[in-house]
Amino acid sequence: MKIQRQTLKQAVFKLLYYRGALSLAELSMHTNKSIPNITSLMNELITDGYVAEHGLAPSTGGRRPVKYRINKKMKRYILAIAMDQFITRIVLYNLVNEAVHPEATFTLPLQDNPEALHQLCAAIDKYLSSASVRRTHIIGIGIAMPGFIDIAKGVNASFLTNTGDMGLRDWLAQRMGIPTYIENDSSAIAIAELHFGAAMDIQDAMVVNMGWGIGLGMIVNGRLFRGHNGYAGEFSHIPLSHTNKLCSCGKRGCLEVDASLLVAVENAKQAMANGTNSSLEKLFADRSKAEGDHLIEAACNGDQLAVTSLSDAAFMMGKGIATLIHIMNPRRVVISGRGAAAGKLLLPPVQGAINEFCIPKLAEQTDVVVSTLSYQAELLGAASLVVETIQPDRHGKQELNGKPDVLTENNQASNNVI
Repeated sequence: MKIQRQTLKQAVFKLLYYRGALSLAELSMHTNKSIPNITSLMNELITDGYVAEHGLAPSTGGRRPVKYRINKKMKRYILAIAMDQFITRIVLYNLVNEAVHPEATFTLPLQDNPEALHQLCAAIDKYLSSASVRRTHIIGIGIAMPGFIDIAKGVNASFLTNTGDMGLRDWLAQRMGIPTYIENDSSAIAIAELHFGAAMDIQDAMVVNMGWGIGLGMIVNGRLFRGHNGYAGEFSHIPLSHTNKLCSCGKRGCLEVDASLLVAVENAKQAMANGTNSSLEKLFADRSKAEGDHLIEAACNGDQLAVTSLSDAAFMMGKGIATLIHIMNPRRVVISGRGAAAGKLLLPPVQGAINEFCIPKLAEQTDVVVSTLSYQAELLGAASLVVETIQPDRHGKQELNGKPDVLTENNQASNNVI
């Protein structure tokens, strides 16, 4: 019974985290539990400091119900880390995903870098020292990163493998002294889109991560689909390329060699070497930003070479999406990740490829959108990894602004707001 109650409390906490302010009736509806049961759980969450009153819902003809949300004043935090093959970002969130310390970005190559793991730990230590936050107030570290990741074992088979007999997750948790969770970057982005972005309330969606490579997170029946071993979604290695370029996986013909920001950057550089004039020549000399970000910026500002390079990559990505539509018949395809910053520039070439390669009867059932979360999706997904496992009463009670309110079963609360 105690385990069931704790599971329900976690479910209520996650609903408030993902959906924002909710009334007792709404929480009752989402959990299929009685209002008295939900009221009792909410009293505990308020007493523990995790939940606070958040005004009144709009009137529907009777007494306006009180809404409740996660208490952002509570001194409990999540450290979210988003990694790609070259760049790592770290940010400290409160429990409503507000950054309480500025995001840090630094270069950290993962490939052929035996010091990458220790460099990551040093960067985390430095960031937390500058944030002046007690480690005991951090409920977890969520890391979204590339690679073949077995989340059950906490192992990344591709990167940061020099952890001895321990998996990466457990090694980092021991080294940092904080519970740590890892997930594939594209899967984490799909989680963020499902709960906060363009895949919200969509039962079947494909979330394409356009970055240095091309990744995929699959939402099936409203949940992230991982496959048998958790490796589902290796979209970039579908053999759709007609070139003989060698992919990073060691095979030839992979979609990734024609459809990624890295390829778009290299194509632009080749064109400039052949005499094409572009603002990219000056932008690429600026090392304060990644070359892919410079390419997107130039494309959004109308640079012809940048637009062409990005469009060529997007067309090939659209060819891959046409294949996904044939196989999965999704309601929506979301283009997310770093490349989503290009916005609507991506849609014409992607849609053009779908029109050319997809059966119309299937294509017309799927809409393609660009994420509004864009580059923040991976950080939000990383934070969600922690929330999926949090036990809201595990860290002790914390009273804010005096004694917490106590609810009664008829959906009332005292006048004191936490």
